[in-house]
Amino acid sequence: MVLSLREMEVGSKGRVKGYREGAKPYLDKLLAMGLTIGAEFTVSRVAPLGDPVELNVRGYDITLRKNEAEILIVERR
Repeated sequence: MVLSLREMEVGSKGRVKGYREGAKPYLDKLLAMGLTIGAEFTVSRVAPLGDPVELNVRGYDITLRKNEAEILIVERR
């Protein structure tokens, strides 16, 4: 099932399936953080208003702002 990262709950696991159109300003940053297609992650924390979101990717924690998180297309694992 393909969904947005913002739709996932704390503790859920997922995999990056792709990126939304028009993502170029943030795409290089996401790729540098290890969020390449096929990368698996766990949602560690979500702020009360949903911004930011903390993920564990490849053994380290990263934090994404709302506009960065909306770019990712993910599937639940």
